Amino acid sequence: MATYFQTTPRNYTAVTITPEGINTDEFLQATEGLIKIFDLFGSVFAVVQNDMNGNVKKIRERFLQNPAGNSTLQNLVKGEAGEKKKTATEGLLWLTRGLDFTLKSLKRSEENPGEELSVSFTKGYEATLKQYHGMLVRPVFTMAMKACPYRADFYTKLGADQGLVKNDLSAYLGGLDKVVNDIQTYYVANKLDK
Repeated sequence: MATYFQTTPRNYTAVTITPEGINTDEFLQATEGLIKIFDLFGSVFAVVQNDMNGNVKKIRERFLQNPAGNSTLQNLVKGEAGEKKKTATEGLLWLTRGLDFTLKSLKRSEENPGEELSVSFTKGYEATLKQYHGMLVRPVFTMAMKACPYRADFYTKLGADQGLVKNDLSAYLGGLDKVVNDIQTYYVANKLDK
């Protein structure tokens, strides 16, 4: 029986990272798979999913304008640098923040097997997205965190063989961590992280 991570179109461990950057198409495929993981939470994370999907759309539209020139995320951002509106650049910034939130939350859950998801995701939110959200958005996210499914229910939905789920989740998060770090490093180095 396959785990959730074996059913996604592309795993983050299979996203090519070269000295020139992260493969845009592979990144988008992996990210669409990650966004679908929130289906396992029920409708509580619809706001997160919608936001992430909107940012994927902005990046994909830019990518499709010139697939060869935008073959890496870094080239895509460089190509947009001289333009007044940096839609894809801002989309990637916010998407990366959402990916970092997901990474930190799932990593915390993995490292604290006795902790409920509501706690792991609340701590993940506090460490990542909360600082960027105003007083109107924070309560929406706080409510979503409290409505997380029970840990046991979520992990069962990830796969029947919990040993396999643990191995696949660990590898998946390792790949996601590399991607998020690469993007964050690029944004900080080029002063795009504001």
